[in-house]
Amino acid sequence: MKLLTQEILNKFKKVGSQENIKDPQIIVKFFHPASNYTWFATEYDQENQMFFGMVHGHDKELGYFSLKELANVFVRGLKVERDMYFGFNKKLSDL
Repeated sequence: MKLLTQEILNKFKKVGSQENIKDPQIIVKFFHPASNYTWFATEYDQENQMFFGMVHGHDKELGYFSLKELANVFVRGLKVERDMYFGFNKKLSDL
């Protein structure tokens, strides 16, 4: 599965920086089907291939995570997937 499509890249470009927005929009959701980890990206730096957003794992925290790291996760024979049914109209407060 392709984690980052052109459609998603276009959405990140359209929304732009959300640094000063109180309740940023979630652009894409990633998850690992064999763990409790989920990544909700609100921003993406294409040059550095870094996302910013909420990570749900053992704790919930805002921070950076890289496309390369997500693509290289391989646990119990499974890789990180993109939630293809996650809508573009979700905000961080919806979590």
